[in-house]
Amino acid sequence: MEHDLPSIKSWKSLVKRRNNPQEGGKSSWKMKPVMALMCTVLLIFWYKTTNIQYEQTQMEETDYPFEMAKESEPVSEKLKGLPFGIIQPRSDLELKPLWSSSTSRSKGGEMTNRNLLAMPVGIKQKDNVDAVVKKFLPANFTVILFHYDGNMDQWWDLEWSSKAIHIVAHNQTKWWFAKRFLHPDIVTVYDYVFLWDEDLGVENFNPEKYLRIVKSAGLEISQPALHPNSTEVHHRITVRSRTKRFHRRVYDSRGNMKCSNASEGPPCTGFVEGMAPVFSRSAWFCTWNLIQNDLVHGWGMDMKLGYCAQGERSKKVGIVDSEYIFHQGIQTLGGSGYPDKKNSDRSGVNRRRGSATFDSRTEIRRQSTWELKTFKERWNRAVEEDKNWIVRSASTRNRASNNRRFKRSSVISSLLQRRAQETIK
Repeated sequence: MEHDLPSIKSWKSLVKRRNNPQEGGKSSWKMKPVMALMCTVLLIFWYKTTNIQYEQTQMEETDYPFEMAKESEPVSEKLKGLPFGIIQPRSDLELKPLWSSSTSRSKGGEMTNRNLLAMPVGIKQKDNVDAVVKKFLPANFTVILFHYDGNMDQWWDLEWSSKAIHIVAHNQTKWWFAKRFLHPDIVTVYDYVFLWDEDLGVENFNPEKYLRIVKSAGLEISQPALHPNSTEVHHRITVRSRTKRFHRRVYDSRGNMKCSNASEGPPCTGFVEGMAPVFSRSAWFCTWNLIQNDLVHGWGMDMKLGYCAQGERSKKVGIVDSEYIFHQGIQTLGGSGYPDKKNSDRSGVNRRRGSATFDSRTEIRRQSTWELKTFKERWNRAVEEDKNWIVRSASTRNRASNNRRFKRSSVISSLLQRRAQETIK
């Protein structure tokens, strides 16, 4: 019994302490700082985790439009039968051998600093295309040719022809090919996409030097300047300046379009023409989504490309002067693809019955003008319907981003303070 007494006393003291609110208050008061500290640590951990998820969401929203994000849900359902590690959602345009040596297999096909040259080509411009491709292949470019005249057999005598990818579709435009064969998931391995016409002289152009200037200037969308004596020059901003390496705007007081430092958009600044645009990976992702599937001539798009420059178009879009090209202005699409009049009539080109002649260039221009009108209407309607759309200049984006961060940090800090005060109380 004597040995049991201390234990009975301890139990009595414990019961007395629990019945005594003052002593219980003291012990719970001692625990409150610990609990406050634990809550603070948990809130900080929650804040860090939430912030990381928020930044990842922002990156995904930048890379993928809202519509594509909605479409990704059923896609994940379709892939649920596969283990995650085996899924490869992207591809490329690299040619693969039917067999390879053990040495080349061990390298695993790693690609670094790859770029893509894509051109619509016809047999009448074979010599010019040959000169262009010979400039690009030594610079580690992948080459894809879109044969719009259906004639591909006469290209095989060129030494580089087997190294290029050839796609044939009769009388289709550059933008038609690009929309169908240059999907961002296919060309994402390439740092830059050159989407050029076939009638460009490249005697004064070096692709490696060009890209060094583009990278140093931070240009997401660019084009080489045009020689002043080029056959076709539609906008003064594209003309070469002899005293500059590159330029982002033009100053012109002639005509209806006045270009000055106050000018904020095309064709005074933030503009490249459709004949020889060069896109960064991110800019091409945006541009591909801008290309209308049914408007194949691309008229009007050049005025909107600056919205895909991943920042302020007056800074992220530019013309490179030190590496320039000569625009020959040769129009061959639609006029040279058919071998004879019978095929022309059978294929539906001569649509005006009873007419002795058919002017394909006039019809193409009429179609292009209609597409320009349609594109403008779609753009205006889209802007009107999308209430959340903002003209994203760099200053606007940075200001909005800073405001979001400030508001977010303010809310989090006030929440932490409130929780800590409630815990201490």
